[in-house]
Order: sequence, then structure tokens, then C-alpha cells
Amino acid sequence: MIKQVEFYHGAVLARLVRGHTSQGVTIRAYETGRSGYILNGSVGLYVKYSANRLSPWPFSFSSEQQEEISTLKSECTTFFVALVCGEGGIACLSQLEYRTLLDDQIESMGWIRVSRRAREKYLLTGSDARRKFRVGDNEFPSKVYEALGL
Repeated sequence: MIKQVEFYHGAVLARLVRGHTSQGVTIRAYETGRSGYILNGSVGLYVKYSANRLSPWPFSFSSEQQEEISTLKSECTTFFVALVCGEGGIACLSQLEYRTLLDDQIESMGWIRVSRRAREKYLLTGSDARRKFRVGDNEFPSKVYEALGL
């Protein structure tokens, strides 16, 4: 039986692999936890999903998940969080954008909320948000490719 998490992670990984044909992207599962990946040996990617069909999409981050993200960030040259918003698309956060929503202090529970109206960019806010901001669905995987030098 295929697990739900495999479907959502598969959507992220398929976009990475199929989106850029001139050079390959190597993907290695991060040894700690179940949601981290290391791309081309140096770029970290953490994947979370919300199975909600419609906006808003809530994402909670336990202290263990925040710890995993912190460790992954420290071992990579750059880092991204891919938030799979049901069947609506993927909101990709750079390290700086992630820190704007959830700072580096590990808390018992942190959260990010993503919403979007039809034909608009995602609006993101978080438990430690200093401001709200928008990202486009088309920013994934292009942000990651840029960090990989592709």
C-alpha cells in the first residue's frame, strides 16, 4: 500500500527530477527524520504537506521537526522548505523566508499557514512571523535550481 506521505513527497521530487533536463539532480534522503533530502550533495530540502483540498493549508512543526530542520540547515550550503498545498501546488520557501515565519528558536509547536485565492500567489504567515509575504507556485523548483547552479 502506498502511503499518503509518499504521494506528496513524490510530487515534489518528480518536479525536481523532470523540471530540468540539461543536468541531473541527485537526491539523497536525509538520515535523520523522514522529510529531509539533500540535493546534489549540498542543498537541503524539507518537505511538508497539507492534505486539505482547499485554501487555507495549515502546516505544524513539532519541536522534533524544527530540530531536524535546524540540523539539516547546518549541514547544507543552502536550504529550502517545500510546502505541498493539497492538490493546489507547492509553496517553496528559501532559508530566509522560512526564518521569517519560524525563527531559529525551537518551540514546542510552530506553524505556517498558506492561503491563496484563484490565480494569485500564496500568502504565508507563521507563528513567529515578522511580516506576511507572497510566493508563487512557479517558484518551485526554479529557486532550488538556481541554488544548485542549474
